[in-house]
Amino acid sequence: MMILRSNALFLVLILGFSLTQIQSLRFEIESGHTKCISEEIKGHSMTVGKYHIINPNDGHPLPDTHKVTVRATSEHGNSYHYAENVHEGHFSFETVEAGDYQSCFVAADHKPPVKLTVDFEWKTGVAAKDWTNVAKKASVEAMELELKHMAETVQAIHDEMFYLREREEEMHDLNISTNDKMAWMTGLSILICLSVAGLQFWHLKTFFEKKKLI
Repeated sequence: MMILRSNALFLVLILGFSLTQIQSLRFEIESGHTKCISEEIKGHSMTVGKYHIINPNDGHPLPDTHKVTVRATSEHGNSYHYAENVHEGHFSFETVEAGDYQSCFVAADHKPPVKLTVDFEWKTGVAAKDWTNVAKKASVEAMELELKHMAETVQAIHDEMFYLREREEEMHDLNISTNDKMAWMTGLSILICLSVAGLQFWHLKTFFEKKKLI
């Protein structure tokens, strides 16, 4: 019985990690250019992002040229975060609609151009929750906190399964619609070809009759 429980716990943790989205990356951006990071997030999910510019000269202040403007938006154009000329920052919000969300970093134009290195971490779902603060605020024991974390993970799995099912239904409807349109276009193409062939035959017949060849 203990082995079955351990296996079930392991399965829940594996599924939880697979459904939790974490992007941690370091990238370069040149002055006057823009770099956008896209992430597909389901509706009513918590998302947290942290970013900072790497100092190229350790032990010295960060140059004034090493600043960016950051904007986080949804695919519908809704803005959730905006910071202008900063060298570090963070954002957190709960998504309203499902879809692709973008975090864009714009480096100010500078002559001569310089390259900025940005560290960016983007978490969504269960990973976006600060479990340390949850434990402090609720004053719960370690085991209770772990159970609460597992419950959140299971709920995230449940929500993700329904979200994937909805996406599957959307893709199924799209395939049916595409097939119907292709069938209609095929029939129309055949009709047009037959009409053109008929017109050509009629034109040639009229031409030969006028020339008294037939």
